[in-house]
Amino acid sequence: MTSHGDAELVLKRRPFGSWLLGPADQSNRMLRLRLRVLMTTFSIGTNLIGAAVVYALAVFVLPGPALNDELLRFEAIFVPSYFLVAVLIGCAWSTRSTVRRTAWVDEDRPATRKEQIATLRLPLRLTLIEVLLWMIAVVGFTAATLVLQPENALRVAVTIFDGMIVTCAVSYLLTEFALRPVAAKALADSAPPRRLLAFGLKARTVVFWAAGSATPIAGLMLAAILALIDGQVSATRLSVMILALGLIALGMGWLLILLSAKSVVAPVRSVRDALTLIGEGELNIRIPVFDGTELGSLQAGFNRMAAGLRERERIRDIFGRYVGPEVVREALTSDQLGGEERFVAVLFVDLVGSTKLAANRPPTEVVQLLNRFFAIVVDEVVREGGFVNKFAGDASLAIFGAPAELIDPAGAALRAGRALSRRLTEELPEATAGIGVTAGIVVAGTVGDVRRLEYTVIGDPVNEAARLSELAKNIPERLIASMSTVDSAGPTEGTHWRPGDRVTVRGRSEPTQLAVPQ
Repeated sequence: MTSHGDAELVLKRRPFGSWLLGPADQSNRMLRLRLRVLMTTFSIGTNLIGAAVVYALAVFVLPGPALNDELLRFEAIFVPSYFLVAVLIGCAWSTRSTVRRTAWVDEDRPATRKEQIATLRLPLRLTLIEVLLWMIAVVGFTAATLVLQPENALRVAVTIFDGMIVTCAVSYLLTEFALRPVAAKALADSAPPRRLLAFGLKARTVVFWAAGSATPIAGLMLAAILALIDGQVSATRLSVMILALGLIALGMGWLLILLSAKSVVAPVRSVRDALTLIGEGELNIRIPVFDGTELGSLQAGFNRMAAGLRERERIRDIFGRYVGPEVVREALTSDQLGGEERFVAVLFVDLVGSTKLAANRPPTEVVQLLNRFFAIVVDEVVREGGFVNKFAGDASLAIFGAPAELIDPAGAALRAGRALSRRLTEELPEATAGIGVTAGIVVAGTVGDVRRLEYTVIGDPVNEAARLSELAKNIPERLIASMSTVDSAGPTEGTHWRPGDRVTVRGRSEPTQLAVPQ
């Protein structure tokens, strides 16, 4: 079984799917710094690459009239200028929007439902800011081209528009990636709101297919249309153009599909890794819920399942402490009333003078004494494979051979009785107890009502063991067994006992041949 510490180590190594996003327990200050660095880097990088690809396509690749000197001078001045201004505006606007919608993180409090929705919609909002800045570029540069060289206006407009779609799609995925730790804090184990599931996996897949596949193919089709309109494109130029557009389409499509796949794989992998630990017996696991789609519902569902398993194991543990693990297994496999005849050994142990102890000591001391007494009883009974069936005041009833079968129940009970006698004398000198051990046929099973069940054994050996424990209080060894029990045990155990008197114990008509330790 994996230890709790090991499970924590595994989950903290890559809780959000990447080491770039840091550990799950990072401070709010570190989270804010990491978020700003990642988002700024991603924004500048994607837009710079997108602008460079658009410029190369419009100027060098797509067919059409060569750009005149006036248009080239305009683009040489205004393209880098607008890019710089747009990046500054976009970064400032995105930072302000992010800070406003994640203010609850700095306040170190749980997000409200409204704040949850605003946080999970933040990637879309930030992407729309970039769309707006790109659309200004589409309109502005198309208008300038219409004035300076109208025949190239369509080429410039469509190229910038296609670049906007691909660049903004990549930017959305990277922004969503960077915001995973914040999304995890917003959801805090709860499933994503239903309002967000409308833009789920299905819609996301369609949108990114359009950006990664449809848009590059549309670019190729545009190149073919422009070549037909031009009518003077050579085979060599057409081949170079198709190769260049194909490489760009493959590269951008691969990047989008890769990022989209990673956004799906990360939450699934977190659930898979946690399920592996569950299978190894480690139930104290929680994974961050950082996805706003159905995958986030999957992560939250896993956390609910793990919590349910922990609660079930806790109930089973507490239940087992009251009735014993063997009875728990019996109850989980069968809820039928009734029993069966079984050959078992019975050990009954009863404190001597418990009434006097209770009268002369404070209640807390009496309880502590009883707990020490019962701890020794349980320790020795369990060591021999027995089952402590009842604690009745200052007495305890243990069974060997039910509900779990034993090869030598009589020998196990006799060994437990000898060990108890020795340990109680050594470790609990302020109190003594009488111990009786018998064996025989009993009815073992579940009795009661379907609303309240109890596993117990019923039969003459139980009554005989209780009577023998009373007799044992009057001898130095404080331990008596029936000779029939010694005879039923293995030959090795019989060497530790010798016959005693024959007595007729209270409640029985037949005399019992006693046995006492050597």
